[in-house]
Amino acid sequence: MNDRSLSLFEQTARWFDRANAALLGELPCRQGCDHCCVGTFPVTLLDEQIIQLGLQSLSDSHRKQIVETATVQVRQLTAAAPRLITNRFIDHWPEQEHDQVIEQSSVWPCPALEQDGGCALYQFRPLVCRSMGIPSDEGTRVYGACSVQTAVPLVRLSKAIREEENRLAGLEAEQLEALRLQQGAEGEEILLPFAFVSAVSAQVVSA
Repeated sequence: MNDRSLSLFEQTARWFDRANAALLGELPCRQGCDHCCVGTFPVTLLDEQIIQLGLQSLSDSHRKQIVETATVQVRQLTAAAPRLITNRFIDHWPEQEHDQVIEQSSVWPCPALEQDGGCALYQFRPLVCRSMGIPSDEGTRVYGACSVQTAVPLVRLSKAIREEENRLAGLEAEQLEALRLQQGAEGEEILLPFAFVSAVSAQVVSA
């Protein structure tokens, strides 16, 4: 099957697998590594959509547990940043305010993080979770993606893989803008816990 016939989420996961293989499988990022699953971070309307779909795939008790955790976090976020009560979007926040809220929530586990380090919504995880871990290449230097990467692979990704990365970023931007217009939303980015308690009905997308 041609990758381009797959959903954006599936294409991104396959791109990561190819990039990881090109780096000789040296990346520590895989299901069970939960270093990036602690701390609140921004996700998009597209991510919210697939998270909501994933929640519907769980048992009632499991879903309730996750949503309750997210609800507690949302309450703490709105207490720290009251503007979130009337507008959950953070697209145009000043950098200082954004960083402050992220810092205050830096030890919160993702609502979908299980006690064993697994993800309850792994097949429905956000795009950033599917692509996180690939070293950044600035031309003259390559940087690790997180502190777990104590060493950066000596192999650099090919031009074709980097071009595919850029194509997927463009596709995400297109789909995100279309969804924002469809929903009449004021923005595109929200903080992770809000994606679990959204009142927006999930539409069918492929994980």
